[in-house]
Amino acid sequence: MRHGLILLITASVVCVAVAPSASAQNLPIPKPAPKARDRVQMGASEQQKAPVTTGATSATPPDPVIPDPRRNIPASIFASFDAGQKAQAAKVSAYLSSLQTLAGNFVQVGPDGSKTKGDFYIQKPGKVRFEYDDPSPIDIIADGSAVAVRDRKLATQDIYPLSQTPLRYLLSDRIDLMKDTNVVSVTSDDLFVSVTIEEKQALIGTSRLMLMVGAKDGQLKQWTVTDPQGYDTTVAIYNLDSSRKPDPSLFKIDFTNYGTPPG
Repeated sequence: MRHGLILLITASVVCVAVAPSASAQNLPIPKPAPKARDRVQMGASEQQKAPVTTGATSATPPDPVIPDPRRNIPASIFASFDAGQKAQAAKVSAYLSSLQTLAGNFVQVGPDGSKTKGDFYIQKPGKVRFEYDDPSPIDIIADGSAVAVRDRKLATQDIYPLSQTPLRYLLSDRIDLMKDTNVVSVTSDDLFVSVTIEEKQALIGTSRLMLMVGAKDGQLKQWTVTDPQGYDTTVAIYNLDSSRKPDPSLFKIDFTNYGTPPG
């Protein structure tokens, strides 16, 4: 579990066997809203408004769509994009840029097919928190410049620069996917518009981030990180709420009570 999480962060993300392509098994129904939601603050003017939500609001966790591992074909095949693909990428860019806060639940499927669940909170630019449900002791926290992968049980954490993780694509204040990233694929079907970003780093290798947005509602549904070895970690999100501002303390990295594990 911890190995997969660290790869999720360092694979130049949001990974040792390929996850099965068959649909995932059904999960138990979790509580209808993220825990610690009482830590989300809302001003008086916001309280008078109807909640603004994005994506599905069902309490039932989605079954993450596991990408076909054979999709990672050479980038040269995606040498050009037609007007339709560019328009779809522009819509995804505009949507991601419009999000300033977001909270909800997630289901993560690791490269070995294992599933974990939890809650997440986003405050742009650069801040995110993933809280994994028990028995996992892991939290992932980005404070705008660094990312901490924290083990609550061991009271240790690993620190990574946010600039070296694909999380920055989701957390950027404004983004134009066709200009700011190396987009290698834009595809669509009746359910999703999928945009795949490729990143090459000299020391790490080539990794990919595939963002999947609902074809009908235009909302972010899931993302898949492919590490340099070709293994996938997929995160599907649901119960999304973009109307409330998360408590700033959620995004503070504790350097006092959590040390760096011995290397």
